[in-house]
Amino acid sequence: MVDALAIFEGKQIRRHWDDARELWYFSVIDVVSALTGQEDFQLARNYWKVMKNRLFAEGSETVTKCNRLKLLAADGKKRFTDCADTETMFRIIQSIPSKYAEPFKLWLARVGYERVEESVDPERTIRRALSTYKRQGRSDDWINMRLKSIEVRKDLTDEWENRGVKNGKEFAILTDDITFAWAGITTKTYKNYKGLRKENLRDNMTNLELVLNMLAEESTKVISKKVEPVTFKENRQVAKKGGGVAKAARIELEEKTGKPVISPSKYDPSQKKIE
Repeated sequence: MVDALAIFEGKQIRRHWDDARELWYFSVIDVVSALTGQEDFQLARNYWKVMKNRLFAEGSETVTKCNRLKLLAADGKKRFTDCADTETMFRIIQSIPSKYAEPFKLWLARVGYERVEESVDPERTIRRALSTYKRQGRSDDWINMRLKSIEVRKDLTDEWENRGVKNGKEFAILTDDITFAWAGITTKTYKNYKGLRKENLRDNMTNLELVLNMLAEESTKVISKKVEPVTFKENRQVAKKGGGVAKAARIELEEKTGKPVISPSKYDPSQKKIE
């Protein structure tokens, strides 16, 4: 678990990273203070108290989703304060009548509109991803490979669904099996090695890592179609075999180059650095 500060409009927002849940939790009072322009901590605290009671009276579940976490206070001591994750914080922001909150509300409305449009025309999702990668300075080769990896992943998850695998926890377990089989580390350890938190692991792989991960997932799909696993245990065995195909390629490549494939870099050294 990590404590850190975020900055909004020159205001410090205390936040706390929950490694187990992989979520940032923000101090509600700090956000309220920033959005209302209220400098006095006690007045910001009172504002949140009144607002919290109003939301509770309205039957909103927002208040129940806030957690009491210990954050560093102005006196240098850690004290319990109401904290909310990003989703809950956005809901709180929507309830604050403030000119500072308006950019957040407009952004939320825009995102909501875009998601509705993407549900009607899925190709929009691909175009949005392409635009985002371009803005990040990714090379065309990396972008093409990343988009291909999305296709490979979709084919694999379709195969899992056909074999009775449930989306969510079971998908995550199988993905972890594949990753450990080819990379020798769990998905979480892989992300920690690259210094990632909420970021997508594949979005931060080098070209070579992407290629091997695609090989592992494509091999898993092909083996699954051949073996036709029935139980979840059998699906896990297939996932490990698919990952093993990429592991053999990784080991051979490392032996020939004398360099490890798994890299702490969040970008390919041949590409423009992405902050």
